Amino acid sequence: MTEFLTTKEVADLLRLKERKVYELVKTDAIPVSRVTGKLLFPRDLIETWVLRNTEYAGGVESLAQRPLVLAGSHDPLVDWALRESGAGIATYFDGSLDGLKRLVSGDAIAAGMHIREDGTDEDGGWNRKHIMDALPGQPLVLIEWAKRRQGLLLAPESDGKISSLKDLRGKRIIPRQETAGSRVLLAHLIAEVGLTEADFELVDPPARNETDVATAIADGKADAGLAIETVARRMRLPFLPLAEERYDLAIWRRDYFEEPMQKLVSFTHTDTFAAKAAELGGYDISGSGTVHYNGP
Repeated sequence: MTEFLTTKEVADLLRLKERKVYELVKTDAIPVSRVTGKLLFPRDLIETWVLRNTEYAGGVESLAQRPLVLAGSHDPLVDWALRESGAGIATYFDGSLDGLKRLVSGDAIAAGMHIREDGTDEDGGWNRKHIMDALPGQPLVLIEWAKRRQGLLLAPESDGKISSLKDLRGKRIIPRQETAGSRVLLAHLIAEVGLTEADFELVDPPARNETDVATAIADGKADAGLAIETVARRMRLPFLPLAEERYDLAIWRRDYFEEPMQKLVSFTHTDTFAAKAAELGGYDISGSGTVHYNGP
């Protein structure tokens, strides 16, 4: 199966009739995306939805201790801060949706996320609904790490010639893997200008991280790709800002108060951390530490 399932594929997976799937969608009881104009179901979230609806009297917190791993989306500032703080937390970066799945399965204490969501609620449309849908009623906190400038990395010869996604119609775009928050954001940005992925030539295979996006462009394999500003600076590629996104850390509450995570959190209040964010560029850390969700 693909990363995004149709209604029929979800019905087959869950051994339900399609009519029942439509009923679940109507009541917002099942994870679904309408960004393409039709119903698509992220397979990772469907599997997560099944897991969190498993009946177990002990509750998630009584399961085996989670490994000291921060999963989810890669962020250069997070990666650097983990090393500099001496937190001792390992990483497994394979996209925001993968991080969410690992939170549910107990394979991580935290996940970095930047998933664009529909609407403009009090959280600015980032991450919160995915946490509430995947782990309702569970003791997680969603804490802002930073706001980041996202945009198009461009081939050097395109500098000054591209002013929007529309200018890339028919051009080669290097996409991210389906579990990446950048893939979700790209779908939103494309839809906002009245285009679809079919209007571009998507380079295959998708990039697994933003450095791979930059490398593909620098090597002439793609004309553009979505990444944050600091990657464009490091790789010396033209950058066209398209959005300011919010990158959060979703953390199990018990693990938030343990020494490893507290070392990381404390480090974010230092002048050294602020100086590094400014040096990397494209970060706004003024809201760092803001709690956007605090599960019961």
